[in-house]
Amino acid sequence: MIVQIEDDLDLGKIAESGQCFRVALLPSGVYRFVTGEHVLHIAPEGAGAYEVSCGGEEWEAVWRPYFDLGRSYRALFERERGKHPFIREAMEYGVGLRVLAQEPWEMLITFILSQRKSIPAIARAVEALSSRFGHSLGKVQSFPTPEELSRASMEELLACGLGYRAKYVADATARVCSGALDLGALREASDEQLLTRLQEVHGVGIKVASCVALFGYGRMGCVPVDVWIKRAIEEDCGGASPFDLFGENAGIIQQYVFFYETHRRRKNK
Repeated sequence: MIVQIEDDLDLGKIAESGQCFRVALLPSGVYRFVTGEHVLHIAPEGAGAYEVSCGGEEWEAVWRPYFDLGRSYRALFERERGKHPFIREAMEYGVGLRVLAQEPWEMLITFILSQRKSIPAIARAVEALSSRFGHSLGKVQSFPTPEELSRASMEELLACGLGYRAKYVADATARVCSGALDLGALREASDEQLLTRLQEVHGVGIKVASCVALFGYGRMGCVPVDVWIKRAIEEDCGGASPFDLFGENAGIIQQYVFFYETHRRRKNK
């Protein structure tokens, strides 16, 4: 099926943006995305047209929300870019980025794993968990459900390259499986309540909780602050955080800054 997308969308930048770790660029030039029980193959055809591997009903129900296509990032760009000179640079560099609507459970485990790991290392650990404990979605395995992951021993988790994070993953899994942490119910929580409840999981601090809130719950005002964002604030913004300028869009702006910082500094090495 061919879909027409009139807004900014750069699949390559999204794949390298540090928010999703199971995107694959296939030799054919097609991108593969996985979320929940769904797998999408998508390829740009030019002039805003994309060939997708799903039908219209699935596109509207799953993938259109996944790519946040109900929001105009082009309009957001025009509205926000003039508020801060460094943010303008970052936004211009990252045109085509979008904040994906991903599964809260997967985001919780993924960003627990992200601590002190590079993006490629995070992707390997996520793929190892999926390959070993997920279920078949055809040619790819799902991310394991809480019940599937609960059957993993500590030794098996360690064998997936989790290191000290294995005990945090086990704690998160136990809390979700027991109902002590109801990820579905948290959709109704305020941002403050959501962040507080997520930090009850061992190994989850404010940065990981903010990532889960942003990428798993669509809380676009939440700003995860890691070493890259701290560096941008200190070195590019004179020590004063610019994110308060952007209110409910601050988390989206954070993605532009994170992408700009990580890619610019790697290229300058």
